[in-house]
Amino acid sequence: MQPIRSHLHFDLRELTHREISILQAVVHLFILHGVPVGSRNVSKYLQRSMPLSPATVRNCMMDLEELGYITHLHTSAGRIPTDKGYRFYVDSLSVPPAVLSSPQIAVPELASASRDTIIKDASRVLSSLSRHLALVQIPQLTRSLVRRVEVIQLSSERLVVLIDLDSDMIRTISLETTTPVEFSTVDVLSRFVNDKLVGRPLDQVHSIFAESSGDPSLADSSLLRLFVDQLGSIAREHPNGSVHVSGTTNLLDNQEHPSPERLRSVIELIENEDVIVHLLGSASGADGVSVRIGNEITDANLADYSLVATTYRAGNAQGSLGIIGPRRMDYGRMISIVQMMSSVLTSTFSSTTPDGPDGRLFTPKNTR
Repeated sequence: MQPIRSHLHFDLRELTHREISILQAVVHLFILHGVPVGSRNVSKYLQRSMPLSPATVRNCMMDLEELGYITHLHTSAGRIPTDKGYRFYVDSLSVPPAVLSSPQIAVPELASASRDTIIKDASRVLSSLSRHLALVQIPQLTRSLVRRVEVIQLSSERLVVLIDLDSDMIRTISLETTTPVEFSTVDVLSRFVNDKLVGRPLDQVHSIFAESSGDPSLADSSLLRLFVDQLGSIAREHPNGSVHVSGTTNLLDNQEHPSPERLRSVIELIENEDVIVHLLGSASGADGVSVRIGNEITDANLADYSLVATTYRAGNAQGSLGIIGPRRMDYGRMISIVQMMSSVLTSTFSSTTPDGPDGRLFTPKNTR
């Protein structure tokens, strides 16, 4: 099971077994029904595992309220969880691992998706499964390893370079020179860049070639400089990863506080890609699923929401994914869905098969 990372520390006394059971019941019943929970309902819910009278439950709920785990909207109303109560509930969840022998079976729509649309499709499927706002970040290309480089000469002054990355992505750059380039020069360049780049991450491009700028095997160093400059643009492309967002209507449908001003601020927030990238980056990590609840999210506009996020692997690169929904969400189910999607994407990006002859993705060619 992947760990669930907590963002709060409880410095008060430890809860008793009875208090824990009652607190979990309050949170569970509120998530299930969406109405304040009374002591009689808790008593009925716990009657098999822990028979307690409504009066006993009521006294215990008063203690939990004093400790900040639950609260009430009106004097005679039932209780609802606070952010602290939700946090305790989430940290005590026992979520089954989302490790599947063939994760694509769980999401058939992604099994046949092309590499160009897999991230967009994944955000759509994640939104459909969770019924919340879904966020899927493309892998951060700066850490992708180069698997192969093909230099294709289209004319004496124009080249196209295809770069196959271990994140199962192919990037193309164009090189245009002011003087004719011989085919032999192109061949030397192709061999040289493959020798220097294969197995290296993109963010090391400039340092690698800085050490090779005076290499006597290169007859045309200006062509190499042009290549390095253009390749650097790929390394700078979406350094933090672009994000696909799906399910905005889900966020509106699940809104617990339908204030027009708050809805507007949330919509503006999710339309700001830099903010979303920051949210995912701060909430996800290699050590499991992160759950941020209400005020644990750094942006005040999301104080009424929760964020469940994790990462996936695409070769040496890493991407993030997550969902944003109301605090009253089914945390166990959302954590499992996010874990499953992480497994699906990681498995999909690691299942590359060669497309070219002799096991190569590209075939060298000269169309001059």
